[in-house]
Amino acid sequence: MDPSNQISEFSSFPPLPLDPLQYTIFVPHSNPNPNNNPHPSSNTNSNPISNPNPNPNPDPVPNSNHNPYPDHFLSLSIPRKRRRGRPRSAATFTPSQNQVFQIPHTSNGTINGNNYLAGASSSSTSFSKLSIENPTSSTAAVPDISDEIIVINKEATSEALIALSAGFPADSLTEEEIDAGVLSIIGGIEQVNYILIRNHILAKWRENVSSWVAKEMFLGSVPSHCHILLDSAYNFLVTHGYVNFGVAHAIKEKIPTEPSKQNVVVIGAGLAGLAAARQLMRFGYKVTVLEGRKRAGGRVYTKKMEGGNRTAAADLGGSVLTGTHGNPLGIVARQLGYHLHKVRDKCPLYSVDGKPVDPDMDLKVEADFNRLLDKASKLRQLMGEVSVDVSLGAALETFRQVCGDAVNAEEINLFNWHLANLEYANAGLLSKLSLAFWDQDDPYDMGGDHCFLPGGNGRLVQVLSENVPILYEKTVHTIRYGSDGVQVIAGNQVFEGDMALCTVPLGVLKSGSIKFIPELPQRKLDGIKRLGFGLLNKVAMLFPHVFWGTDLDTFGHLSDDPSRRGEFFLFYSYATVAGGPLLIALVAGEAAHKFESMPPTDAVTWVIQILRGIYEPQGINVPEPIQTVCTRWGSDPFSLGSYSNVAVGASGDDYDILAENVGDGRLFFAGEATTRRYPATMHGAFLSGLREAANMAHYANARVIRIKIERSPSKNAHSCASLLADLFREPDLEFGSFAVIFGKKNSDPKSMVILRVTFTGPRKGSKLDQNHSNKLLFQQLESHFNHQQQLHIYTLLSRQQALELREVRGGDDMRLNFLCEKLGVKLVARKGLGPSADSVIASIKAERGNRKPASTSLALKSGMKPKAAGSKRKVVRKAKVVSNVGGLMPRNSNMRNGNGSGFTPAILNMGNNGSSVPPDLNIGNGGGSELHPHLGLGNGSGVVPPPNINVAESKLMGQM
Repeated sequence: MDPSNQISEFSSFPPLPLDPLQYTIFVPHSNPNPNNNPHPSSNTNSNPISNPNPNPNPDPVPNSNHNPYPDHFLSLSIPRKRRRGRPRSAATFTPSQNQVFQIPHTSNGTINGNNYLAGASSSSTSFSKLSIENPTSSTAAVPDISDEIIVINKEATSEALIALSAGFPADSLTEEEIDAGVLSIIGGIEQVNYILIRNHILAKWRENVSSWVAKEMFLGSVPSHCHILLDSAYNFLVTHGYVNFGVAHAIKEKIPTEPSKQNVVVIGAGLAGLAAARQLMRFGYKVTVLEGRKRAGGRVYTKKMEGGNRTAAADLGGSVLTGTHGNPLGIVARQLGYHLHKVRDKCPLYSVDGKPVDPDMDLKVEADFNRLLDKASKLRQLMGEVSVDVSLGAALETFRQVCGDAVNAEEINLFNWHLANLEYANAGLLSKLSLAFWDQDDPYDMGGDHCFLPGGNGRLVQVLSENVPILYEKTVHTIRYGSDGVQVIAGNQVFEGDMALCTVPLGVLKSGSIKFIPELPQRKLDGIKRLGFGLLNKVAMLFPHVFWGTDLDTFGHLSDDPSRRGEFFLFYSYATVAGGPLLIALVAGEAAHKFESMPPTDAVTWVIQILRGIYEPQGINVPEPIQTVCTRWGSDPFSLGSYSNVAVGASGDDYDILAENVGDGRLFFAGEATTRRYPATMHGAFLSGLREAANMAHYANARVIRIKIERSPSKNAHSCASLLADLFREPDLEFGSFAVIFGKKNSDPKSMVILRVTFTGPRKGSKLDQNHSNKLLFQQLESHFNHQQQLHIYTLLSRQQALELREVRGGDDMRLNFLCEKLGVKLVARKGLGPSADSVIASIKAERGNRKPASTSLALKSGMKPKAAGSKRKVVRKAKVVSNVGGLMPRNSNMRNGNGSGFTPAILNMGNNGSSVPPDLNIGNGGGSELHPHLGLGNGSGVVPPPNINVAESKLMGQM
């Protein structure tokens, strides 16, 4: 009974009235027994062996129009993934000293610039608490920088907390911001001011998410000397979907009536595809969405159940908004005026025979269970890399056998219930979950309550799909991609586009039902194989009346068979939100797979038997359900499972690998399995769609710039040379006299990069060979060296070759030999690079943005050292201060001391502009004289040079 082919209507659930400035969570009036399971989760959790997340999201906080936080220590909590099935009040974490972020205030409430950075870590510290103190209580010794830090308003602290809820670190930039080039130099006063402006824009939009936040709104509050930072922060937030997204009327008005940009094909109309499609449409792209089902929403599906005079909206797929602080779906609900229903903490458990579990035993077993999880966390730290190949289930079972106290049968059943709850949270068998990284996304959990949306999440899907061009029942089986664009084939139809976004679930990618031409890179194929994709099933039942009461949202049932521990182990009551007496039973773990082949009638019969065993001893009659639906997500060809997890052998890196685009910015990927921060969540899928819309726009813009350069290379020769010089002010790699720039978003080892070799002038006292026939060329070169003291020559390499070159030992001479003899490349002047390099240069420039080399006068004036960029997972881009004039002199240059430590090659090959010169060279004196194979630069060593170094004089080297 696959429910995936029915579209739900929600006319019976009109939007509830809501103040657009207030984000309300609706909690029904009830009087639950306060002594029934009052214990909070002992929810401490050791970090994995190595934190794979460079900038963990600190504990998010509520959004607010004012500062609700008093000037004393504020403790915030993170609800861990293990609590997904049984909501509890999360425990408070005690951070270490370097995990405290302090934002001191003056008496009038403004930021005290002297202490703004006090206690803030510049590395990847995960903040578990925030400290808001008065200046008098701060003892940190920091430079006096108060004159340089801007003051926008008096709410800098609350704005910082709002930014934290949106996923921004407290005192540093995200990798996304660094890659986007929001600042030319990382660290220092400029970064502090940028963060203040960014936070202010975010907070301003959160005040009224139904409005469009324009940049002009901030011109009066941001000092004029920081307007460049305002441009950078605003453009980043808008482009990457942190503000001005959703379905509010003011935002829908910004979608052009006629698209002016290229065609984009989106595969899949789930939350990721819908979010990306709407954003791309607003950017001006022509979008076509292909959906295999007869409905939108993907794994988010709300079915309208009805019978007799009863109706209810049942979420058969994604149902719980796991955290509301900063949750983009919560923001969309807020735009629509929808209330959210907090899933209440009360969750009684019932034994196999239907009797309530003793509360004291419940407390004891849950505490023991959490202690075992903590022991497993410590074990992986001790095991190091070996833990990557060990399952969480094996570790828990070992500890239970070795450390477990004497237990009775009831306690064993109760312990197995917690194991089933953990398998539900991860949609995977514990025997297949990675001990090392199963909870790698915990630092990023959205703060706040877990909530239901009354009327079902299909209400969000319905609104998000409005006016989006979706073609239903289009099952994609082939995707071709290349440098000219993409072809997406569904049946006998071919859909062509400049780019495509693939949002199909990981289960579909694993099955190989979609053929990619050319085949996906092995790196991505390996990531698809390593990640796990688990299963969760449900039985939805509409009853004539609510016999289970309305004072709770969840209750659980134990099993005495470990292999069936996940079978109907948890019940969700939707009576207060579905519009009718609806109850949903969950099936997790091994039982979820067996459930796929269980006859629906048998499943419903067994569920009713469990319910009668619980309620009939209490004198409550359990009626036959009016309508039932059993899901089969594992058999659904458009999902083949429920959601992703980190299986044994995988890590959080694999989510990043799945998110990488292929085909040099032609084919992109989104979905919950492409976000290492928010996998297995609805908001993770939605955010991944916004992320890829920004990436696709970036690559499209880069191609436009590249085409302009290629169409008129002669007109752009000088500008391209200047552009190249500007990019090399901040190379991505530097070693010896070699520097490399590349596009960070394309991590393919075969992607092209630009290598520059810097040659210093001739040693003091040396003379050019005046006996050479081309005396004019000698004179021009000598004049060039006398004035410039440097010569830059270039080549195109693959990213992998550049990394191999960096590892060559023996100094620059050995690197040059490796470059020319082993790799067989030619070093040429800038003109000799040709159109291919122009395309690479344009792409890198577009990726870095229109930033300018920044002056560090403010940082130097304050005595502060700029902070280094956060450690990257792949290649570290070192931030540097440009302290020399114009940034022309390399930091390792010793060309003026005459001691021979500067890199001066023995001989360079020179030629003219004649037709005999190879097409990739642009060299010579322009006089039509014969090609000179060797030109001595005056070291007199007589060493025969490699034949591949060719340099153009190019108007006295003015274009080099």
